[in-house]
Order: sequence, then C-alpha cells, then structure tokens
Amino acid sequence: MEIKAPHTEADWKAYYALRYHVLREPWNQPLGSEVLQDEATAIHVMAIDEDGKALGVARMHECAHLQGQVRCVAVATDQQGKGIGKLIMSYLEKVAVENGWQEMVLEARENAVPFYKSLGYHIEQESYLLFGEIQHYRMKKALPLSE
Repeated sequence: MEIKAPHTEADWKAYYALRYHVLREPWNQPLGSEVLQDEATAIHVMAIDEDGKALGVARMHECAHLQGQVRCVAVATDQQGKGIGKLIMSYLEKVAVENGWQEMVLEARENAVPFYKSLGYHIEQESYLLFGEIQHYRMKKALPLSE
C-alpha cells in the first residue's frame, strides 16, 4: 500500500469515485456532490494498493490561523478496520505539523467518533445533521510543535 497525493487523471477519478461511493451514494446524493468548491486549495491524499486501486482518501485545508481541517475521509467499505484511515490521518497530521499548524479540527460522523477518539481527537460539541440523519460532532486535536 502507498499513501500519496493524487496526481494523474486516473488518480483523481479513483479518488472522487471512492469519496462518492462511501460518503454520498448510500444516501442517494447526486454524483458530483462529493466535490467541494475549495478542492483546488486543499491538500489531498489517497491510499492505493499495488494495482493502483484507491483504498482510502481524505483532504485537509487551513481553516483558521495555524489550524487545519480534515474533511471527506473515506475508506472503501471492504477495507475498513485495516488501519488505512489511521495511516491517512497520520500522513495528514505530519503535513499539518510541517506547515506549522498547531491543531486539527474535523466534523466526524457519529459512527466515526470512536475512530477519531482513538487517534487523540476529542469532541468539542455536537455539530450538524447531514442528510437529515447523520449526526456530526466537531472534534479537535492539538498537534506537536514542529522541530
């Protein structure tokens, strides 16, 4: 498995397809709803297998001074529980520290809260309800200072 930024047209196609399949399609959301308006300014990452198949994806951006926000974390359903999400988050946190960011925030779906807690994030507050049924929680984690 390799953790990398998507670069080629094939990478981007696989990246967005996985994001749609995991985060939008199960709730009958339209194709294209997985693409956000600020994609060009975000840092993107994907985990791929030896055949180039996308196993997991995520993105982050600077949302406030010295603060990064992770969004759109998706791991293929048949790959969940294998450490892929943890590797992706570790990669993003490393990049955030390299950027000098001091903390990370995210809006976690209720079913993902235990995963993020296991990585050191804590709930700040109950957040929004997506598609009228998916409760989200604002979570935060302090990052180590870069050396």
